[in-house]
Amino acid sequence: MLKISDIQSKDIVNLADGRLLGHISDLDINLNTGRVEALIIGGGKVMNLFGGKDQEVVIPWNNVIKIGSDVILVRHNDNSFTEGQYLPPSKGDTTY
Repeated sequence: MLKISDIQSKDIVNLADGRLLGHISDLDINLNTGRVEALIIGGGKVMNLFGGKDQEVVIPWNNVIKIGSDVILVRHNDNSFTEGQYLPPSKGDTTY
């Protein structure tokens, strides 16, 4: 059994690009089935302190790949990068 308090402190990492997405701010629960439908990662005040956007990222439960001891690995294909975020080098780019 997994408690929300156990997973709220875990880092959420996107497998698509290796970026740290943040931490769980909420869960979307289907009241008819009692199942978790999605993880909600909120920007909140912490992201605003570092210049990030104040937005929520919704990760459908079927996109959660692995819940580890410190990290939750997810698949999230968001191609919108903001200044200061990790952007992998292009193929053939030798400037890194």
